[in-house]
Amino acid sequence: MTLTQRLATILLPLCGIALAVLAWTAASRVVNDLPSPIETWRESRLYVLEPLTKRGEMDQGILLLAYYSLVRVTRGFLLGIAIATPLGFLLGVSPALTRMFDPVMQVMRPISPLAWLPLGLIIFRKSEPAALFAIAVCSMWPTVINTTAGVRAIPQDYWNVAKVLRLSRTTTFLKIVVPATLPYVFTGYRLSLGIAWLVIVASEMLTGTPGVGGFLWQEYNSLVYAHILVTIGVIGFLLDRLMGMAETRLRTT
Repeated sequence: MTLTQRLATILLPLCGIALAVLAWTAASRVVNDLPSPIETWRESRLYVLEPLTKRGEMDQGILLLAYYSLVRVTRGFLLGIAIATPLGFLLGVSPALTRMFDPVMQVMRPISPLAWLPLGLIIFRKSEPAALFAIAVCSMWPTVINTTAGVRAIPQDYWNVAKVLRLSRTTTFLKIVVPATLPYVFTGYRLSLGIAWLVIVASEMLTGTPGVGGFLWQEYNSLVYAHILVTIGVIGFLLDRLMGMAETRLRTT
């Protein structure tokens, strides 16, 4: 990488951030209730500078709030992809199953998490399993769809080789189907993870449980918009960095 490319790698993101801050500042002068970047930092720096401090159930550092939410997201996300991945492979190899379940998928897929959460509360009677249920059901569909598409995109030559070599179904699945569909599967995982994060924020806002969503709802009711902005911004930035690192790691292995 040349010196010019290195400078561009550093300076271009800084220019983008600077433009975003300028736009934010201009918008805060037009919208009365929108805090400026300086006001946001002044009112919210305690949550950032003391990220692990617990002052109350909802009055906690940003890392503690993110930890509660990320634990729920991880559990719900893993449950969702544990169901979605094998389902996607089955639908990919069986057109009959696809025709059978496609109407059900098209009905369930657009349902809002705000509708799944009350159903989960009715079934489980507790907010924690209801939130996991809503995350799993809402986040599984991108993985199902992408995995199915990946199986169907496998070249016919691959299947012909498996027949010529007389590979068993297990060997064909492990040696041909899984490697060929991995890019599609991981694309589905990334999309599912993004939806899981959206769902957990909505779930915590409705149930009032400690976490990012519960904190945002409390601050909204208290008309403290600065805390909302800094929480969304910092956690969104950290998640984006982690996902970028994971993607880079997968590409190099």
